[in-house]
Formats: sequence, structure tokens, C-alpha cells
Amino acid sequence: MIDGTFVHRDSTGGGGVITNGDTQWMTAGSGLLHIETPPEELVVSGGLFHGLQLWVNLPRAQKMSPPRYQDIRGGDVALLSSPDGGALVRVIAGTLDGHEGPGVTHTPITVLHVTVAPGARVRLPWEPGYNALVYALNGTGSVGPGRQPLRMGQLAVLGGGDVVEVGADASQESRSPSLDLYVLGGRPIREPVAAYGPFVMNTRAELVQAFEDFQAGRLGTVPAEPHPGHDVL
Repeated sequence: MIDGTFVHRDSTGGGGVITNGDTQWMTAGSGLLHIETPPEELVVSGGLFHGLQLWVNLPRAQKMSPPRYQDIRGGDVALLSSPDGGALVRVIAGTLDGHEGPGVTHTPITVLHVTVAPGARVRLPWEPGYNALVYALNGTGSVGPGRQPLRMGQLAVLGGGDVVEVGADASQESRSPSLDLYVLGGRPIREPVAAYGPFVMNTRAELVQAFEDFQAGRLGTVPAEPHPGHDVL
């Protein structure tokens, strides 16, 4: 969440309130229900919401992992700076040059929130075996050694390499005083993907089973309620 406030509740009892710089990391695993809503008072007042939601696939062997919720405060992320001070890097999950973020992942993933000052450039060391994506939240700039133009709302899919290079244009508009980026990637899973609605599995048969589990109420309720014979943490 960049600006605004969101409230999360799920059928495992996880949840919380996130605001500027906070991250909620929910692992659906074997299945759960969840609700994400802005507080009523913020809706009534006409407040703005600016954030990013990412879906990260799980490999077949971990698709049915127990659901999990992580509440990551903005003050808990690893904060790094480029040598010239022109870029601020927040490591949300994974590692960057030996610096580890608080997010716990099932497969090797790196997620960064990078802010680059006007006219500044930064080279981020990258694991060569990872894929790499750069998404522009705000501002204008460039990506890669060829300085491919990148602006708000655009996603750059990078080729192989061990460095992600980004830079901010010297002139930025008043609404976006700097270049704000999400840089993310991980070790490719390279498995078949079957997706429909909110379900992401490996085969159509698994999708059908997921829908049947949902319709039968096996994913629980929101808010979470105790079930006979089960402990609720």
C-alpha cells in the first residue's frame, strides 16, 4: 500500500490494517476466503487509494500448503541506498546483495520497492537464474543498459543478466516528483498453469476440485469461526 488504508480479514483468522508502506502477504495454499476493504470513514471522506496487488504462483508440490498471513510493516523492510544517495531501495521479500527482507516465501523470490530521484540511476545486483520485472508506479525514466523508456503504469520484462539498471528522467511532473518502481522476480517454476477466477492450479481437474471445495464450504468463513475438532490459532 503506497497511500490510503486497507483492512484485511480471512478465514484462517489472519488479518490487519495496512497503510503507507505496509504490505500484507497472504499465502492461499490449500484454500481460504478473504475480504479486503477500505475503512468506511475513508470512503465517506473521499480518500485516495494507491497500491499494488501481485499474485505469485506456487509450485505443484506446495500448492496445498497451509494458508498463511504475514503482516509486514513499512518500518520492518530492509532499507538500502545507492552509493550516491539518489535511490532508496526497500527490500520487502528475498535478498538484494546480501540484505534480506522480512517477507517469507515458499520459493526464491525478490520483491523491491525502489524510489529514484530525478536524474539519478541505480544498478541493482540480480540473481542470474531469476526472471526480472520492473513496474512503474509513478514517474518517468528508463530501464536496462539501452535505457528503454518507462513511465507510470508500464511493465518491463527483462532478459537474462546479473544487474537490473533503472534511471529517473531529470524532469518529473509535479504529481510524481520521483520515479517509483516495483522490481521483482524469482526462480522460474516452469510448470503448467490452469487458472480460472481466483483459482490457480496445474490442471483443469484441480480447478474443478477447487470450485467444489469452495461451494462445499471447505474454505471456511469470514470472519474465521471455530470448527468442531479443530484448533483456531
